[in-house]
Amino acid sequence: MALAVTLTAGIFAEQQNRKLHQQSVRAEVNEQLGLVRARLEGNINANLQLARGLVAVISARPDIDQPQFAAIARQMVGSHSQIRNLAAAPDLVIELMYPVEGNERAIGLDYREHREQRGDVLRAVRTGEIVLAGPVDLVQGGRAFIGRFPVFTGPEGEGRTVWGLLSAVIDVDELFEDSGVLAGDLPIDIAIASVDPFGRGSSVFMGSAATFADAPVVATIALPSVTWQVAAVPLGGWPAGPSNTWQVRMAVVLAGLLLVVPMFLAGRLYDERRSHVAELRRRKEQLQRLSHRLELALDTSKIGVWELNLDNGALTWDDRMKELYGIAADEDAASYEVWSTALHPDDRAKAEAEFDSAIASNGAYRSEFRVVLKDGTTRWIRAIGAVHTNIDSHRYIMGVNWDFSSDVELRKHLLAAKESAEQRTVLLEDARSKMEHNALHDSLTGLPNRRYMDEWLSGRGAGCELALFHIDLDRFKQINDTLGHAAGDEVLRHAASVLQENAQPGDFVARIGGDEFVVAVLGSTDENRLADLAGRIIEQMRRPLPFEETHCRCGVSIGIAIADKGTWDEEVARRLLVDADIALYRAKRNGRDRFEFFSDELRADIVRTKRLSDAVLSGLENGEFLPFFQPQFDAKTLDLVGVEALARWEHPTDGLLAPAAFLSIAEELNVAKLIDRTILEQALFQRARWLAAGIEIPKLSVNVSASRLRDSDLAESLSGLPIQPGSVSFELLESIFLDESDDSIVRNAEHLRSLGVDIEIDDFGTGYASISSLIHLQPARLKIDRGLVMPMVASDRERQLVAAIIEIGHSLGIEAVAEGVETLEHAALLKSLGCDALQGFALARPMRSAQLIEFIRQESWRRAA
Repeated sequence: MALAVTLTAGIFAEQQNRKLHQQSVRAEVNEQLGLVRARLEGNINANLQLARGLVAVISARPDIDQPQFAAIARQMVGSHSQIRNLAAAPDLVIELMYPVEGNERAIGLDYREHREQRGDVLRAVRTGEIVLAGPVDLVQGGRAFIGRFPVFTGPEGEGRTVWGLLSAVIDVDELFEDSGVLAGDLPIDIAIASVDPFGRGSSVFMGSAATFADAPVVATIALPSVTWQVAAVPLGGWPAGPSNTWQVRMAVVLAGLLLVVPMFLAGRLYDERRSHVAELRRRKEQLQRLSHRLELALDTSKIGVWELNLDNGALTWDDRMKELYGIAADEDAASYEVWSTALHPDDRAKAEAEFDSAIASNGAYRSEFRVVLKDGTTRWIRAIGAVHTNIDSHRYIMGVNWDFSSDVELRKHLLAAKESAEQRTVLLEDARSKMEHNALHDSLTGLPNRRYMDEWLSGRGAGCELALFHIDLDRFKQINDTLGHAAGDEVLRHAASVLQENAQPGDFVARIGGDEFVVAVLGSTDENRLADLAGRIIEQMRRPLPFEETHCRCGVSIGIAIADKGTWDEEVARRLLVDADIALYRAKRNGRDRFEFFSDELRADIVRTKRLSDAVLSGLENGEFLPFFQPQFDAKTLDLVGVEALARWEHPTDGLLAPAAFLSIAEELNVAKLIDRTILEQALFQRARWLAAGIEIPKLSVNVSASRLRDSDLAESLSGLPIQPGSVSFELLESIFLDESDDSIVRNAEHLRSLGVDIEIDDFGTGYASISSLIHLQPARLKIDRGLVMPMVASDRERQLVAAIIEIGHSLGIEAVAEGVETLEHAALLKSLGCDALQGFALARPMRSAQLIEFIRQESWRRAA
């Protein structure tokens, strides 16, 4: 066995040595390959990025001419790229070239008529993506990769048009040289293959195809329309094995000898010794088991063993016998009188008579008696024994004693327990009746509870006429919070009495939880009758309820569902409860202190709300929420001073939806702040695009919901966004509570200012923001609500109100922005009142980012003004 272990260990060691060596060599090759792949991918992407920049320039300036093209291309390409030349082909005919020298023959080439290049060109235009081809052999010498970039003009989406194509020729040798692929000191052989994107195999265009067949280390470079695989092996191929193979083998052999020889000798000696010891151990263990079993049995049972020599009267007790009779272990107990003296006086005559009878009959001995210990304690002892004669013809009586006092006490307790049980049976029957009542009734009001109601509804027969009132107390929480739970309990008892007074015989009234009640009305289900009953309940619950030195006022909202005639089962009962709950929800939503009947239209509304909720969540996952931008203009100069990012939902079937269609659902789903963040991130991204296109908009305003402004993680969520100080404003609805006691809003507002984000108050004039809250919050701008701006042309009162808001803002150092500027008359009037900025359809509607770029370039609002 030791030899097998040694051989196994040797084989394992050699395999591990070889495996570690191979891993080390592959790791070195992978490191070198990673450096080459990173430089190669970086250089290619840098060249493509330069060409993309030129594409962006052409898209912005589609009328570019040759001098302009050459100047921009020269500045972009410089001396640090591997681009040999750039060719621009409007309508797919090459008209612009850099450099022109050496490429004059290419000018005027029509790609649609060039058979070899037409496929890649049309694919680039059709897909709108870059197509990278090559390497190809150039007519002027050398090899190159050719990147074809489609160029589009106009706004994104269906409105954009094809301008043409930009081709960038990248020199293969310069690319490989600058990327280190051809370095003479590389310790690896490299091969590069192009993988066909349509799954038609791959082709090696650099290095040997044999490299791919030699278990190489492979890296992938993902490029537009093509993928490269770069393979590498060590120079001269993979080594056959590690150099220390024989040293490892010799070490394993030596270790095996040191292990096997001593084990063999020790095993022989051990087997001989074990054979001698085994028999001695077996006999000793057998004797110990017998002795231990007997001792354990006696100790566990607490049985004492005694023996009396009938010839000389000598009595022998073991320690357990002495313990039973309360005699010390070192005290002499060698005579019959010791036992006789310990007997209870009332049991002595009987016990001695039974003992003498057993001796006389030379038979079995059985007896039960009491003994009195020295401390006065009484024990019940059970004794058994038998008379026998030993091999020396001496007569003995031998037996055992044990204490059964616990059995006697148990019998006494059982008799007492029997009498007590008979008395408790009557009490338990009464308690059972009370428990059944309590399990099915509310302890506060005495009404049936939810369990009782479920059982009652399940027991209704088919064809029963039933209407279910689901009742919920309005303003009950305020009573509990202000007057205490005692007042709340009094209101609940009052509500129960009102419902019982208005219920008819046979109706069922239950409290199913907290402040919720149910009334099941049997018999006629006429809606007029049910409406009268609901009205009476609401009217009586409106009356003030005296409590201590005050009055409690609590209303009710009621949802009513009527059961259809037909089969009645648990499913019908459950559905009726759900329908009543839906009607109750509608009653609360419509203002509380009222009742509503359940209807199919109400069910359809609930289903629509559920579908809309699912669609909102799906829209967030699918990126369907996007920003539209409405420009803001200086009231005096009509210069562009900012844009407001407005959330829009590009619904897959319903088209473009405004916030009114989804904002309330988003608030209920607690995803409004996710929509806010999505709009903010997209708006910041579009602002970066505007800057890249040479368009600088001073201010970007984004709406923020109340839940997001109170979010404790708002500061952390903004820390990673590219927000330049002074360039972004957060618009807060005036309806958000802006009092100083709202610590979360104050903290977030202070942090926003520390990030350089301005605060604006939106829809000002419709909420309840106080002057003190404006001073505390320190907003940069107030946006006057369109509801005040729209009627000001025809209303002096509205005009004076708008003027007052502007004056208040200016006195606090706050700019005023007017929303809802629908006509130029509005614009002129607001300018005369000193308004700082204008926003409305008269000057510009909300639009997509691409439309905004075109709108700003054309300055359409100035012509409209």
